[in-house]
Amino acid sequence: MSENEYWFCLTHHTVEGRDGCKNADRLGPYASSAEASRALEKVEERNEEWDNDPKWNDDGPGSGDGITDGTPDN
Repeated sequence: MSENEYWFCLTHHTVEGRDGCKNADRLGPYASSAEASRALEKVEERNEEWDNDPKWNDDGPGSGDGITDGTPDN
């Protein structure tokens, strides 16, 4: 583990070093303080990408659960 690692604390909404809050309450590690400070923005960007990814569209054609006959809907 590098000394130059940073986390974003979800409790305090601040960037922390290694000796910050418990890992369950933070995102990271990140290589820089600036990168850690963008943690929530990055989460939002990724969520938006995943929500709009046609390969993971749960509402489109073939989105059934396959339970009716035990086979996938592919």
